[in-house]
Amino acid sequence: MQKRVCCRSSKSESHMRMLLKFLLFIFLTSTCIEANAQEKPLSERLANTVMTIWKDSLAFKKHSPAQWTYEQGVVLKGIENVWKRTANGDYFNYVKKDIDFFIRNDGSIRTYKLDDYNLDNINPGRMLLMLYNTVNDNARYLKAVRLLRDQLNYQPRTTDSGFWHKNRYPHQMWLDGVYMAEPFYAEYAKRFNTPEAFNDIARQFILLAQHARDSKTGLLYHGWDESKKERWADKTTGCSPNFWGRSVGWYMMALVDVLDYFPANNPQRDSLIKIFKQLSSAVRKVQDQKTGLWWQVLDKGGEKGNYLEASASSMFVYAFAKGVRMNYLDKSFFIAAQEGYAGIQKNFISVDSTGQTNLNKVCAVAGLGGDPYRDGSYDYYVNEPVVSNDPKGLGACIMAAVEMGIAADKKTAPGKKVVLDSYFNDEKKKDEVTGQTLSWHYKWDETMDGGFSFLGDIFKNYGVNTATLYERPTAKNLKGADIYIIVDPDIPKENPDAKYIETQDAKAITDWVKAGGVLVMLMNDTGNVEFDHSNQLAKNFGIQFNYDSRNNVEGKKFEMGKLVAPAAIWKKAKYIYMKQICTLSIKAPAKSILTDNGDVIMAVSKLGKGTVFAVGDPWLYNEYTDGRKLPAEYQNFTAAQELVKWLLKQIPAKGK
Repeated sequence: MQKRVCCRSSKSESHMRMLLKFLLFIFLTSTCIEANAQEKPLSERLANTVMTIWKDSLAFKKHSPAQWTYEQGVVLKGIENVWKRTANGDYFNYVKKDIDFFIRNDGSIRTYKLDDYNLDNINPGRMLLMLYNTVNDNARYLKAVRLLRDQLNYQPRTTDSGFWHKNRYPHQMWLDGVYMAEPFYAEYAKRFNTPEAFNDIARQFILLAQHARDSKTGLLYHGWDESKKERWADKTTGCSPNFWGRSVGWYMMALVDVLDYFPANNPQRDSLIKIFKQLSSAVRKVQDQKTGLWWQVLDKGGEKGNYLEASASSMFVYAFAKGVRMNYLDKSFFIAAQEGYAGIQKNFISVDSTGQTNLNKVCAVAGLGGDPYRDGSYDYYVNEPVVSNDPKGLGACIMAAVEMGIAADKKTAPGKKVVLDSYFNDEKKKDEVTGQTLSWHYKWDETMDGGFSFLGDIFKNYGVNTATLYERPTAKNLKGADIYIIVDPDIPKENPDAKYIETQDAKAITDWVKAGGVLVMLMNDTGNVEFDHSNQLAKNFGIQFNYDSRNNVEGKKFEMGKLVAPAAIWKKAKYIYMKQICTLSIKAPAKSILTDNGDVIMAVSKLGKGTVFAVGDPWLYNEYTDGRKLPAEYQNFTAAQELVKWLLKQIPAKGK
């Protein structure tokens, strides 16, 4: 008997050791998965979740084909922001693939019905505008954009000109509606030069602030019924009875996005900023002090059935962080954003066994009226389904994560100023839609291949103010500039009114460099740039641009433009790409930082307190930084980030 007991004991101990080893394996595996998942920023991890769940199309409802919906617009806006943050072309391609599924060659949109007059259907139009402004083959996108814009011309309105949320919801304005329509409306108005539209855009926000605002809390009710006939509508005010978190989030995100396009000289701009500030203060007051998050029903935190909700919390973090970045809000609101973002990561984010990052505790849907009838009561809001990885929540959380990433970068060089020349490089073209004559080619706001929008965003994300100089660079015009970029000066075949770098210009720029300015000269190969006058400036720094051309890439033989990024500036980027460049000749004080097969490709010169960086190519324009064209081994975007940081470090400290 003793022997048997001993045997059983031995087997039991063996099983226990095996169990412990198994549990240890599971623990280590899960820890490894979570650690690997968290190597990337949250914005990228959630974007990858979207692209994993909806690989082929954004069909959000099971057993139902993809539809043209606002949810699609929200989540794709998040993906677009990640693309612009990372220059990973996979994100752009995902957006384009989804939109292309819906847009026919004649510009009609699959599943879209104009006569629904549903503001929700306007929201994906923001992606149409992005594609129209980015790709060359863009005619069908413009047609689809115009179709959505035409809807707004005929959208039913209240007696004071507020958009009905949908045709089937007569006389009603919902907070949701301003996010669905106004950012698209505002971007369209700026892009196609219809400034009169901005008063109508402002009206939509102002009407809701007038009709739906609670004077006691400063919060906005979800909906307002002008007729006061809906069962959910207060018979005196017409307002719905509760402050639904996500609806207020829609309104705040819409405000902070619309202001990106709103003209500085429009008197309604100040009114919108005032509304944004007032509502932000009201929203901050109902932030949960323990978690930094916000409740499904904002003013009833802790009441039975109420819960901390992910999509609204993400929207408020986004609005606060962007509001601070754009100087609409004081810096104290960023503390609220940080607390909210920390709460999101702690309470709503999980990583599963496959390494997929998930967003939990999202209200699936909420509305007013309809069938079955939604009465807007507290019980209604807190009893709607709560789900994980809802596209509305994912889109909002991705946007919040991108914004918080920008906030971290902005600490690099806050308040510095980079000026882009548009006097020596001032090619003109006529806009195909507006007929306006525009200055183009290597401009900050130019989003096509030849633009500098990605480079400009890098500067701005590091806290640098971007500006453009349309006049000659006198001492007065260069005052206050920390970095001055001259790119591809014009020749007569490009600009019949080409302006050259004259003796007085060279002196003003050289004196500015001596005093501590950082000059960037981005030239081009022979036949595509003005050399004679440009070299009169460059010689002051020991640099000459040669009348030659190399790296003449044939088709997609990208290896013909491959260069090794010099360690003098680049620590992360290994290979860079340049096409059709001129070489440099140098003497003291200039030094080569990149020589290839005996050719000087890049040079740096120090003069007085200042610095000059020179290369024979415009190089960092969108075509070769935005990730859509180059193979991943060429790290031009990373190189641009590192170059910008290096340039900022060359700015002398004040007083030195």
